[in-house]
Amino acid sequence: LQRRRWIKATRGGNGTGQRRHGANGEDAEIRVPVGTQVFADDGGLIADLAHSSARVVLARGGHGGKGNSRFVSSTRQVPRFAEVGPPGEERDIELHLKLLADAALVGLPNAGKSSLLTRISNAKPKVADYPFTTLAPVLGTTESPDGRQLVIADVPGLIEGASEGVGLGHEFLAHLERARTLIHVIDGSGGDGGESPDEQWQTIDGELAAYGAGLDERQQIVVLNKLDLEPHPEFTIDDPRIVAVFPLSCATSEGLEEFRRSLFTLVPEVQAEERTEDELADYLVYRPQAKARGWRLLRTEGGYRVLGTPPSEDDLERALRAAGAKDGATVEIGEEEFELA
Repeated sequence: LQRRRWIKATRGGNGTGQRRHGANGEDAEIRVPVGTQVFADDGGLIADLAHSSARVVLARGGHGGKGNSRFVSSTRQVPRFAEVGPPGEERDIELHLKLLADAALVGLPNAGKSSLLTRISNAKPKVADYPFTTLAPVLGTTESPDGRQLVIADVPGLIEGASEGVGLGHEFLAHLERARTLIHVIDGSGGDGGESPDEQWQTIDGELAAYGAGLDERQQIVVLNKLDLEPHPEFTIDDPRIVAVFPLSCATSEGLEEFRRSLFTLVPEVQAEERTEDELADYLVYRPQAKARGWRLLRTEGGYRVLGTPPSEDDLERALRAAGAKDGATVEIGEEEFELA
């Protein structure tokens, strides 16, 4: 959707002779990833598409206009006009994606999160020996012998101040909200900054607490990576949220298989919910429908005629343009007549 800024459904067909209706226009359907949230231009949440097959109608098309046969009367046997259907709704929206994952990898840049995801799942993120190698979230899937699958997300590295917009992590912290477990990847060797494992954990945990959304309450698994550089990393944090600590090395594979197997025990399973096809979004804001407009636009032999209370100039011009009116078209409103310019 990055290059597709305007999305428009097709127009309905015109009515024909012998009292036949015109064909309905085809719907414009946008397929988005599970976890997409839809926001109005004022920032309000419209819908949260949190499961597969969830659907929401964002803009409804206009109904068709009445043909001339609907205006037949005892004094008007062959009407020379027909109603023009109103245009459909238009609106500006924003789409935000919050990844749905069983567990998410968090940690400072260059801690080895992408390397870990590569070694335990089918994901192939970019791996390099410099900070901020990961610039976008990556999902990977790992499977147990009994067939259970876990989806693990790797987000860009967080730095101090990420909750306030510093670094690349600010816009990606939202992806952690739906992960049931946080896997805290720590550089056991201290890395370029020379921070101890305890200091690294405290830095990221502080950002999770500052961001909110319950991230500081989520259960954590701590991974002390790079055993090949520091065989005996010290981690002394005693916190009830930490359910396990795993020293390992993505470079040599030491401790990796034990860690991968343990994930299926430590990461809680979700209860499957029965859902029907084409179900509405999990979260949907219902707003009052606008009242039916108090005017109608008719197409006549000489141009167009407005019946009822005239709308604003902008609404009238929009309806005329949608009906195919060109500059110079004659428009009648009551006893007045003007040309569209």
